[in-house]
Amino acid sequence: MVQRIGDDVMNETGGSRSDAGREPMRPVAADDEQDLDRLGFDNFVLKRQLAERERELETLRSATSWRMTEPLRRLSSLIRAWRQRNSAAPDRIDGQIGREQYQAWLQAYSTVDEPMRRKLAGALDGLSARPRISVIMPSYNVGERWLRAAILSVQHQIYPDWELCISDDASTLAGTRELLQHYASSDPRIRLSFRAMRGHISLNSNSALDLATGDYVALMDADDVIPEDALFWFAREIALHPDVDLLFSDEDKIDEEGRRFDPYFKPAWNPALMWSQNAFCHLGVLRRSLVERVGRFRAGYEGSQDHDLVLRCAEQSSPDRIRHIPRVLYHWRSLAGSTASGLLSKPYAARAGFLALSSDLRRRGIDADVEPAGQAFYQVIYRPKARPLVSIVLCAPGSADAARERIASLRSKTRYDNYEIVLVTDAFETGSKEVDLAAAGVSVRLVACNDMSNRAVARNRGAEQAQGEVVCFLDADVQPLTDAWLAQLVARVGLDDVAIAAPLVCVSGAQGGGILLGGAGAGVPALFRLLPGQGGYFGRPVLEQDFSAVGGACFAVKRSAFRDVGGFDADLTSDLCDVDLCLRVRRSGARIVWTPAVRVTSRTPRTNMRSEREIAAMQSRWGLLLEADPAYNPNLSLDPAHLFELATPPRTSFAGDEDLQRSVSRTQVPGGDARS
Repeated sequence: MVQRIGDDVMNETGGSRSDAGREPMRPVAADDEQDLDRLGFDNFVLKRQLAERERELETLRSATSWRMTEPLRRLSSLIRAWRQRNSAAPDRIDGQIGREQYQAWLQAYSTVDEPMRRKLAGALDGLSARPRISVIMPSYNVGERWLRAAILSVQHQIYPDWELCISDDASTLAGTRELLQHYASSDPRIRLSFRAMRGHISLNSNSALDLATGDYVALMDADDVIPEDALFWFAREIALHPDVDLLFSDEDKIDEEGRRFDPYFKPAWNPALMWSQNAFCHLGVLRRSLVERVGRFRAGYEGSQDHDLVLRCAEQSSPDRIRHIPRVLYHWRSLAGSTASGLLSKPYAARAGFLALSSDLRRRGIDADVEPAGQAFYQVIYRPKARPLVSIVLCAPGSADAARERIASLRSKTRYDNYEIVLVTDAFETGSKEVDLAAAGVSVRLVACNDMSNRAVARNRGAEQAQGEVVCFLDADVQPLTDAWLAQLVARVGLDDVAIAAPLVCVSGAQGGGILLGGAGAGVPALFRLLPGQGGYFGRPVLEQDFSAVGGACFAVKRSAFRDVGGFDADLTSDLCDVDLCLRVRRSGARIVWTPAVRVTSRTPRTNMRSEREIAAMQSRWGLLLEADPAYNPNLSLDPAHLFELATPPRTSFAGDEDLQRSVSRTQVPGGDARS
């Protein structure tokens, strides 16, 4: 299924907020910006088509050896059948959580029963404030069954302080007006507007917004449903955090028979991921005054109008005022016979997503291109203007010849021309071979270290001698796969709020580079094994995103940020020193970005050297944060063999007594979560 390319393509029904059959209005923009956007989108489409052709060629190459590999394929089929019979999730497809497994999980951990219903209703009196939430519901030719279900799901909310603002966009479907008027006449909280002319989704949403009087607005499609506790949790979090501007929840899909499937358990606010997909989406609740201040929904962004609105609101807010509720509080309708649509089949939706991201980058003064990623997502490619000196700290124990070969190889694979190499090694006597090494054609500084087994000590030694504004730590066995690797890492570190940037690392047949906090070892490498063309769980394994920590095989860091947090902790001799450094950088307020736009290879996984003493030290220092990684979701497993699968049980209760005594939402900012 196609996921998260924009608000329109993700809605499979073709009705409600999607209005797929109508051509969007032209956006209001300066002529030169329109020309640039048109050229940029033409380039975007060409690259998408090229990627499609490359996937087709890969399929043909595989077909060439079809007969030769028949015995192997027969064996693979037997193995696959055995795995399906013995798997806990036999219906899992390319990252999707299996339907049967999800149904069992819902029954065990996420059901609103009568005792819970009474408990939540009783908690209403304890709220310090009761904000009015205006549910914005634009409608166009929605089937009566689905429109009725959507309205009833709002009326059945446990939290009563809502209003439902429905704008109908000149529907031609018989009975629509009468149905809406029926519900409005029986419930004064339902407010209606009937447009005389079709205006498409953005203008129709603005017409619904005209009806709103609440402090916050919730964005809902007219053929979807929300569970009865949805607005309760949003209202409660608003009461606990009255300065919050944006809130969003997890979501899933629901079929014609009411069966839920395909849940998206999201990270907390994730700026880099928002430039790769709409990771905010449903259910989204926004401060109404902020929506008005940024100019409401914009015509010309139909298909990604919600994504565009959230990006503009986030720009005027701050990460500590954007909160995520890790509960499924929205059910996206999926009808039998509908098909997932790609960007090329709905070019106006693809163009809207491209425009939303390009516009956001331009407003922020970031020079970059938006390119396709996979079949349904986006990748930002930066065009850095500044070229600061970069100090590549290369820790290379072993022979002198191996060190020279490593430097020569690195130079041949690095297009960026303003860098020095700080070689930390035990292979030379101090100062004896610097001239010989420099003959490779780049400035090389030799740093002797007799304790190369302690990666924290070795790297600190190298960093002390670094003269660059950016320090890039590189393990000896790491090889870049493209010559633009360093330029793209430096470009991300050059962003104002980013301190660390790391690439996708290919190791032992898997790929990853980010670290998910928690688990038995205080951090789990986010490694995935994907077939060509696969994107994994909602694209997370292949999309640029923020992580709380990254692996240390290769990453670039602002030298000032590295110095400000005191460098690596020498008491942590394993790769946990990298995780600890990242968490101290994150606590300072800076971001850590992982990007698959840069790829490197490594021969050695680095998590098998952690001692019990180090793990205990990390848990003592960062315990609360290790239990609630904002870059992951407590409903997903931390078992290395089952990442992005369901956690059983989840690391948060659904509505236990403790949930009614504390906040259940989280922000991107982890500063207050550490114990030191």
